[in-house]
Amino acid sequence: MLDDMIKKNDIAEQPEVIQHKLKKDGYARERGGGSEFLDIYCSSCQSHIALYQKDGSGSLLRMYLDRIFEPENLANLQNSFSKSSLPNLRCSSCETLIAVPMVYKLENRLAFRLIRGSFFKRKSDGTYPPF
Repeated sequence: MLDDMIKKNDIAEQPEVIQHKLKKDGYARERGGGSEFLDIYCSSCQSHIALYQKDGSGSLLRMYLDRIFEPENLANLQNSFSKSSLPNLRCSSCETLIAVPMVYKLENRLAFRLIRGSFFKRKSDGTYPPF
């Protein structure tokens, strides 16, 4: 009986796993159609920052708000802020500055301009939280 209670508690403590699907829209097609999920981490403390969809090839220079899938507080930023009121992106654990807000003028899209060296990335299959 004690074993059953332990198993039930272990199951209850595990976070819900969410499987995301890539967005296929004009922005993805414009960049060649090659999209992938990336997990973004803080370089200082290795904490997970975001699950992000990168479209096209090339370096990760900015994160568009409409391509951030998780965590929910970052994913919801696209609906509630303008560039002037968008906060800087900081690590939730160590407060390291990861990115500053910007508007990508060619597409008039809100984004975070990433600060080189403040983050690292790993390819993901779109599951959140990362394992």
